[in-house]
Amino acid sequence: MNREIRLAVRPSGEPELRDFELATTDVPQIGEGQVLVRNTWMSVDPYMRGRMDDVESYIPPFQIGQPLDGSAVGEVVDSSVPEIPVGATVVHFLGWREYAVVDAAQATVVDPYLAPEEAYLGVLGTTGLTAYVSLTEVAPVRPGDTVFISSAAGAVGSVAGQLARKLGAARVIGSAGGPFKAKRLVTDFGYDVGIDYRAGSVAEQLAQAAPDGIDVYLDNVGGDHLVAAIDALKVGGRIAMVGAISAYNATEPVPGPANLFSLAHKSATLRGMLVSHYLDRFPEWIGKAAGWLADGSLRTESTVAEGIERAPQAFLDVLGGGNVGKMLVRL
Repeated sequence: MNREIRLAVRPSGEPELRDFELATTDVPQIGEGQVLVRNTWMSVDPYMRGRMDDVESYIPPFQIGQPLDGSAVGEVVDSSVPEIPVGATVVHFLGWREYAVVDAAQATVVDPYLAPEEAYLGVLGTTGLTAYVSLTEVAPVRPGDTVFISSAAGAVGSVAGQLARKLGAARVIGSAGGPFKAKRLVTDFGYDVGIDYRAGSVAEQLAQAAPDGIDVYLDNVGGDHLVAAIDALKVGGRIAMVGAISAYNATEPVPGPANLFSLAHKSATLRGMLVSHYLDRFPEWIGKAAGWLADGSLRTESTVAEGIERAPQAFLDVLGGGNVGKMLVRL
């Protein structure tokens, strides 16, 4: 039998467990050009909140009564494709279920000996690639820069802080929720300063951590973090807009920052980043990151939920900041 998580209802505001349902089905059968994958790990990510709403976006919304989807990795247990044999490890986009029939063109064979298979959902997956492209192309870090990163203990942020250091940043500042996470930014993830946004004004804490301003901001949060970063930005500063988790549960349009026009007199840039536009950079990133993982100079961490029945709670935990590093579900 196969178990899968379906969308039961569309939430209004903050999602709840009752918005999901666990269903049992027969294991699906493959057709020509397809493989059957026994998923072993799946990813839950903040962007999935937007897909719970019936709105037009860069990715289709989840459908009520249908299984959700998202990044997963697993073992091929049946194949009609010689290039992807039984026993191969593949990454694909049909998570939220234990077994998935995947078109061969949508399955990427990965090397489980290069890194643990779950790494391809995190540091060697789109979250690692997001950090890399954000800080090398979208808002490039230059030697001597002061860099600020929000949601710094999360999947992207925990990699981005270390990467900023490798790119020559002189000072790396991160924001996270709670003193435990803020401390771990410094002890484990390459940051010089960890700001606890729950402890007081982000703007005041950032001004204290970077009295001369910041050169680069990687934005995963939006809201007060973005306002503070714009105020702190130096002339010629650069912002990569990756996410805005502070607004994902909003039921009305969220106003933009009132200080947005100050980017003009600072000759600064704010550029959006959608990782699906940069998938051709994967070989470059994996080639570098795998070496750093092997020599120990890149540290990663995951928060793991056990069993597909725990996937909805894991997703809610991500939205509430209940993870350090990448949130994964082991199936």
